[in-house]
Amino acid sequence: MCSSDLGVVWLLAFFVVAFYAVMAVAFGSVDPILRTARPSWNPLQWDTHTFRDVVQRVATGDLRTVFVRTFLFVVAALAGCIAIGYPIAYFVARRAGKRRGLVLGLLVLPFWISYLMRMLAWTNLLEPDGLVNRVLHTLHLQQQPRNWLDGSWPTVVIGLVYGYVPFFILPLYSSLERIDNRLIEAGRDLGASGRRTFLSVTLPLSMPGLLAASVITVLPMFGDYFTNTYLTGGSTRTEMIGNQIEHYLMGTTQPQTGASLVLVLMVFLLVLMAYYLFTIVRQQRLADR
Repeated sequence: MCSSDLGVVWLLAFFVVAFYAVMAVAFGSVDPILRTARPSWNPLQWDTHTFRDVVQRVATGDLRTVFVRTFLFVVAALAGCIAIGYPIAYFVARRAGKRRGLVLGLLVLPFWISYLMRMLAWTNLLEPDGLVNRVLHTLHLQQQPRNWLDGSWPTVVIGLVYGYVPFFILPLYSSLERIDNRLIEAGRDLGASGRRTFLSVTLPLSMPGLLAASVITVLPMFGDYFTNTYLTGGSTRTEMIGNQIEHYLMGTTQPQTGASLVLVLMVFLLVLMAYYLFTIVRQQRLADR
């Protein structure tokens, strides 16, 4: 067995074990004395009542609003990551030159600071007397200070973009950096303008990297609960599915509901992953022809 096959085996083993543990909790019971989860490891003894109830709540009940809100937040944050991350990745890959190492170091630097600390820093920036309001007032974009931390959706989207845009830039940079310069030069030699060359050559060739960056960014966003908790005080108006999972697993005596929500979210994300893999395989087959 080669090293790559061994890596796949380890990856599948860890995924399968973790997934089965979540299923054991979701289809298990609650300890009547300690009021904690009692996993059921025997599939023949699984109780799917709670899971079916959660699926119904997601489809037509109260959890549907939370899922739709989470999806809209993630889409808006992904759009922000593309608007910010693509120009930066393009600059680093095609224009940075000798400064490439420095810029990459600055992009990696946020990973040295915990996500929690970075979100706490944003709470200071977004306070009524914080830097954001002072800058907006100086630029005459608003007359009165705005309370960004009162549970408004732009605050959550800004936090998601800030927290995950480095995950978007790095894989996209890797894809842009591998594009053969001769293909771009060929487009220019054929009379295409810089804009036309970008739209016809650079952008299509960077699509695999753009898709990979989007997947890497979107997956943790769907499970995020720190951002809403620390930037809006856990406001119910901006509550995401990750907040609901944390609530049921840590704040109630209904761990099966939290685990069932994890399963529903995992199924949804697996659909996105399947679409990504299908797209990549199709592009590779077209490239081989």
